[in-house]
This record gives sequence, C-alpha cells and structure tokens, in this order.
Amino acid sequence: MTRRYIFALPYSIPSTALFNKAARRLLLALLFLCPFTVIAADTWSYHQESDRLTNRNYSFALSPLPPRGLYDNIRLEIICKDNALQVVINADSLIASQGSAFDFEYQIDKNPPVKLQMKTFKDSKRRGYTEEHAKRIIDDLLTGQSVFIRVNTMIRKVLSAAIPLENAAEPVNRVVADCGLALSSAPAYTLDEFEQDFAKLPSEQQQQVLSKVKKIILETQKALSTEK
Repeated sequence: MTRRYIFALPYSIPSTALFNKAARRLLLALLFLCPFTVIAADTWSYHQESDRLTNRNYSFALSPLPPRGLYDNIRLEIICKDNALQVVINADSLIASQGSAFDFEYQIDKNPPVKLQMKTFKDSKRRGYTEEHAKRIIDDLLTGQSVFIRVNTMIRKVLSAAIPLENAAEPVNRVVADCGLALSSAPAYTLDEFEQDFAKLPSEQQQQVLSKVKKIILETQKALSTEK
C-alpha cells in the first residue's frame, strides 16, 4: 500500500492580483497620512501655507512653468506675507549670492520692456524678490496676455522665460486682497492704443482731438513751469 503525504505550508503565497490590490491600498493610505499641496503645472493658482519659523499664514499666486525645452525653468510668485506684497522669481539655476541685488527685466506682450532690480533672499541663491516694485509689476501683469522675463545672473548668464498670463487675475487678486490692497481699476491708456483709436476717427474729429490734446499739453507745461 502506497502512502501519500500532504505537506501544508505555514502560510500561503498571495497571487499577483491580491498583491497589487494590497499595494494600492497601502499607497492610498500613505497619501492620506502625508498631506501635500497640489500645484497646477499649466495655469496660475492660489495657495495658502504656514511659515515653519513664525507659524504665520501667508498666501501666494504661482505661475505655470514656461514651455519645457524653450526657456529656463523660472516661475513667478505673487506673495502676501506679514502684510507685505512681494513679487518673487524662482529659478532652478544660480542667480546671485544670498542677499545680493541683480537686474530683472520684464516685457508685457509687445510693450516696451521694464528693467529694475531684485534681491536674492538671505537663504537662497536661486530665489529673488522685490517689495518696492511689486505693485507696479502686478498691475502690469494683469494688462497683458503673456510676460517675457530676463534675469541677469552673477556669472553673466541670462535666464529667460515666457509665461502666460491667462487665468492670472483671479489668484493674483486674491493675494493682493489678502494684503488689504486693491489693484488699479483700469490699465493705463498707452500711446499705441491712442494711435489706433485716433486712426479710426474721421478727419474732422481728429482735428478736434488734436486741438484738445494741444490745449492739455500747454496747460500741463504751464503748470510745471509754475511749480519750478
């Protein structure tokens, strides 16, 4: 008589399907246990965070990254922190040593470029900011469709990026409101816009407009000479 022995393993090996299912559950559990901020990559977005050093809340609007491969990885941030408004440049590359000034240039659409100075943070060589020019930059950003920026670094390298301004108004306005400020109610009337509107007028009305403009200029010149 042949005897057959059946050996039972102390545990069973789960199938691939069961293993994958368990792994997915573990991953979901880790995601819930480790909160993080999801940042949209293709549009402007609004965020609120807490400073780890001061435990004070602050808000910021974050720009999308420029098209990959065409420009440097640069992002703009509009920040309201300690009731102060800042425009911040975030770059992957070196800008300047900590706490150093550097030249920053931006151009809205086809308008003339604006050149000013920013300063790196005391703890970073790749992040720069300005408070002095923040309001002006923000007002300009919300008048156009895109902004082209240049950053002159300490090693004489120019970082550049084109950033879309679509959908920037809502998050930027929220940050500005957090600082108790208000943006300009309307963008400035540019010379290009005046020339375009002027060309649409009949000849007779053009002469009337020119007469009024001349009168305004003469009165302004007279007022300026009186102040001197």
